[in-house]
Amino acid sequence: MKNYIIRERYLQRIRPFVNKPVVKVLTGLRRAGKSTLLQMIMNELLPEIARENIYYLNMESRKGLSILNEIDLMEDIETFAEGKDGKIYFFLDEIQYVNNWERAVNVLRVDYECDIYITGSNANLLSSELATLIAGRYVQFEVLPFQFKEFMDMVRKETGDSNSESSFRLYLELGGMPFLSNTLGHKQDSMVYLKDTFDSIVIKDVQARNEIRDLDLLNRLVHYVVEQCGQTFSARSIHRYLKSQQKRTSVDTILNYLAYCEEAFIFHRIKRHDVKGKKAFKYQDKYYLTDHGFREASGYSNMEQIQVVLGSIVCNELLSRNYQITVGDLDGKEIDFIAKRGKEVIYIQVCYLLAEEATIEREFTPLRNIADNYPKYVLSMDSLNMSREGIKHMNIIDFLLQVE
Repeated sequence: MKNYIIRERYLQRIRPFVNKPVVKVLTGLRRAGKSTLLQMIMNELLPEIARENIYYLNMESRKGLSILNEIDLMEDIETFAEGKDGKIYFFLDEIQYVNNWERAVNVLRVDYECDIYITGSNANLLSSELATLIAGRYVQFEVLPFQFKEFMDMVRKETGDSNSESSFRLYLELGGMPFLSNTLGHKQDSMVYLKDTFDSIVIKDVQARNEIRDLDLLNRLVHYVVEQCGQTFSARSIHRYLKSQQKRTSVDTILNYLAYCEEAFIFHRIKRHDVKGKKAFKYQDKYYLTDHGFREASGYSNMEQIQVVLGSIVCNELLSRNYQITVGDLDGKEIDFIAKRGKEVIYIQVCYLLAEEATIEREFTPLRNIADNYPKYVLSMDSLNMSREGIKHMNIIDFLLQVE
């Protein structure tokens, strides 16, 4: 039995590019499953390839410690490739640790009959440096932690429990980091893992990479965003908050730190757009955690702020389905998500429960006022179907488990 959960969404997107002359780049949050996805590509998409023609190197492994720059990498690859017949498949995991790695990747592309797959945990590092040498010759895929369907598959595999409601309660608290398969049933162990992982990401992928000297300021800013995720705030509001904490900084520094956190995939910035005028608003973006389990591990109860967590879950679900999403504004009324994928557009409102008529009106009215015929959804934890006026109401669990 394979010791991983098949991530078909990603395999489906990567499959058309297998054996094509483009570099496949997998980016995403540290520990979100990129290394395992490389193994899936080898096993599921390339099962007929001779293992001796596959070069795999994890830069965080012991061997990877000796590969410091592009020269070291090329020397190791040349030794591996000597005497090999046929196409060689290169899998380079966490490539950002190799200085001038992009030059080595370009040499591989030019000098070898090969197929190249690389991973990294920083969006800007990969996109900007690859674009310098091989613009138009790479495709990029962001790998997110487990979405609910994958998490439920993990729970079923590890415990035999196939109940969607009990799995969802667990998912609300823990989030979807794949390692949690090792700590299911032990919440304290799960929280320790999530806290340590989160701190490691902040230190390695934000503070160290960007040479930030004021770690206390960075931590305060990150925890502010964690607490306020899914809420509208600006760099100036963060500046006022930090000032109230006797922490002096500038708005520009805050904006830089937020950008660094985005590049490390700690959270996603969702821009706000006017539905009628199609214009973007300045300084009214929302930030959603890439994994809501980090919020619980940081000391904020996900169950007490379930509305916020449900928004994060739906946000990441849409991103994992390859939608581009924005927050909508229609005459001052907010639409939680406008999701676009090619010519497809859907509008989505998210709430915990439609318990009162005022809540129903608040969630349905903005969708009712949109003057087009694209699908419109209200998602909540209610089991009773409250669809009306062409607006479809769905239980959030059903939405997350639906076949695309």
